[in-house]
Amino acid sequence: MSDAVPGENPYGTPSTTGPQPIPSAQAVTNKIVRTLLRVPAVSGLVGKRLLTLHVVGRKSGKVYDVPVAYTRHNGTLLIGTALRPWVKNLQAGGPVQVSMGGKPRTFDPVVHTEQRDVMRLYEVIARDNATNAKFNGIGFTADGSPNKADLYQTWQQGGVVIALTPR
Repeated sequence: MSDAVPGENPYGTPSTTGPQPIPSAQAVTNKIVRTLLRVPAVSGLVGKRLLTLHVVGRKSGKVYDVPVAYTRHNGTLLIGTALRPWVKNLQAGGPVQVSMGGKPRTFDPVVHTEQRDVMRLYEVIARDNATNAKFNGIGFTADGSPNKADLYQTWQQGGVVIALTPR
């Protein structure tokens, strides 16, 4: 990932303990959200900051529908998350299908894992979506900027940013 020393945070003391653990009921929550994102009249309200990634398993070939929060930035969609198994499927290469309240569209994913990239892109995400920032353990300074120590901690604890570029 980088030359950073594990355990040291060059930006000081984080204001949070890091990304929130995934609740045990997340599978049920995801199922409900996936259903709501497929309902045309409701998807616009529920899916204002959510999309569904249709990720193909690199070994199984099975399609996993993963609802995630996103931020629009410079013609791409940014997704901040931990390095979960479904993310590893995106790292394997190839396009991914994305649903955003309509017909699935094809995007090219790039999974950013380097400290500099993750911190820079998570800052964009945090400025756009405070709820997503909180979930990912990113607090804000008195002037409203994302806390650099928290951004570093999120990367240090396995945070990655996926950039999706439409085809």
